Amino acid sequence: MHAPARPELPEVLARSGSLLVRLAASRADILAAQRLRYQVFYEEMSAQPTPEMAASRRDFDRFDEICDILLVEDESRPPLERVVGTYRLLLQNVAERTGGFYSESEYDLTTIRRLFSAERRGLELGRSCVHRDYRNNASIQLLWRGIACYVAAHRVGWMFGCASLPGTDPDALAPQLAFLHHGFLAPPELRATARPELHVAMDRLPKEAVDEKRVLHCLPPLIKGYLRLGGVVGDGAVVDRQFGTTDIFVLVSIDKVAPRYFSRFDKDEQIQTGTARA
Repeated sequence: MHAPARPELPEVLARSGSLLVRLAASRADILAAQRLRYQVFYEEMSAQPTPEMAASRRDFDRFDEICDILLVEDESRPPLERVVGTYRLLLQNVAERTGGFYSESEYDLTTIRRLFSAERRGLELGRSCVHRDYRNNASIQLLWRGIACYVAAHRVGWMFGCASLPGTDPDALAPQLAFLHHGFLAPPELRATARPELHVAMDRLPKEAVDEKRVLHCLPPLIKGYLRLGGVVGDGAVVDRQFGTTDIFVLVSIDKVAPRYFSRFDKDEQIQTGTARA
């Protein structure tokens, strides 16, 4: 198991009642996160597991061995069922040593990589999910408080990753994709671009044809949360048939994040399903 340096981070990053948030510290912790991801992605949602995943009932890939994994635990549950939320965190310097970012399987990050420095590191977020019984403000706040601690300790300046819209038909998702393209497309110097062989145009409708109020109601809560953090999106979407989703690239500058957003989200910003898979 890879163990990135964790400067000045306590064992428990935050607590609320019986809930706490911490970083995975053992193989057992990683397995617990993988089991929760399998439950949400493959049993609740429409992702298609490999035979190995189905046999073990775990979602896993090579990135689990190099990432830090954030866990929300409920201490009132039996030991093997305590992990009720998770997020995967991949630091720029770790990715550079170990083969790159998950997002690079879908997006060209050449422009994004130029933004990173020792004082403003990049952090890829992904594989987020919360147990169906814990999709509430308390769990979400703990996840973001944990991320805030991590960001501060590692001098992170940029957060990014692939976030997902449910479904694989870009035309059916045209209002959402067009809304994101016309309203939140990153400027060229901050813009990741979907790989040419995967690129799906997002400007599928003219701006005036988009019903913004209806689209905001339909957007996954995690994507709305990123946008309210000041996030911008990349050029082009990518259809991920294994997960039954259409992915977009999201970039957030920490300089633009108001501190209160790390500790609490509005109710409509709750993570209701796993929607970031980097």
